[in-house]
Amino acid sequence: MGMPIKLKRNLRELIHEKARWTEPLSPSDKELGFRGWHSRGYLPHFDIPGKLQMITYRLHDAMPADKRHEWAGLLEIKEEREQRIKIEEYLDAGRGECLLRLSETATIVQDSLLHFDGVRYRLLAWVVMPNHVHMVVEIWEMPMSVVVKNWKSFTSKVVNRRLGRVGTLWQSDYFDRYIRDEEHLKKAIRYIENNPVKAGLVKFPGEWPFGSACFRSDRDGGSPAAR
Repeated sequence: MGMPIKLKRNLRELIHEKARWTEPLSPSDKELGFRGWHSRGYLPHFDIPGKLQMITYRLHDAMPADKRHEWAGLLEIKEEREQRIKIEEYLDAGRGECLLRLSETATIVQDSLLHFDGVRYRLLAWVVMPNHVHMVVEIWEMPMSVVVKNWKSFTSKVVNRRLGRVGTLWQSDYFDRYIRDEEHLKKAIRYIENNPVKAGLVKFPGEWPFGSACFRSDRDGGSPAAR
């Protein structure tokens, strides 16, 4: 089922309005593949080099088609922050098979994030939840859309092979929200690292083995990105 005409129109208007107040991309940035404000489906994306981004992507069945009546209305919420909060609450409820609840698959996903940290991008925080993944990442010279595509493409192949399954693993789109300032960064990291606690998976952030809070605990509070 495609996107309703009303949502398409609202999304185009939102992107157009945001682009009006954003400095245009340089020719060199465009040459690298950056697209600035754009859409790949239901969601707006802001893809430019040098930005800190909070990114979320989810398993294909985290918002199941047979439960569309539960989440379809969330996509129509106009206020971006409210929409994001409601969708994340829905994800934390643990819909779908939650394949990332398995230690083996969660480790594959976490290792994929860490593999090119400090090479293609800089990770400041992350967490692998049972049906979705959050991170704060500094985008360098590789477009965010390519970074996310690489993460999902690699892990879908490895996870499917390990579990002896076929078919789609990840939902095609992703959420991103650029970090405005230092206070926003602190709140984003705090939210990500406390997500397992909020979802009732552990009592303390550092107890969750598939996230940066565990790394910080192991290193007496040191930043995982500073290793």
